[in-house]
Amino acid sequence: MEKKDRIIEIHVGKPSSRFKAMVGEEPRIQLNDKFADLSEVAPYALEEIQKKPEHLRAFVTVSLKVDKRANMGLISDIKQELRKVNALKINYTTYEGDTFENLQ
Repeated sequence: MEKKDRIIEIHVGKPSSRFKAMVGEEPRIQLNDKFADLSEVAPYALEEIQKKPEHLRAFVTVSLKVDKRANMGLISDIKQELRKVNALKINYTTYEGDTFENLQ
């Protein structure tokens, strides 16, 4: 994705071993630098879209960066939340391994 000013990133994956004691072993959603609940996805996306210049808002794409071991049910739930705020352009990226180990 070339035009980064039109991207909203959502990371989904199982926590690395250093976070398992704090947040458990189930796949988690990460919005910016914090763990989030599913109910926070739609407000986050709407807020991020509103931060963009008005002429770019129609071109915003949500980039789901997903650990390949994440449950597809969670991804489907995230998509449902994004539909609530009409964030319908979605790009999927997957990494091998834990999401949190691949962030840099």
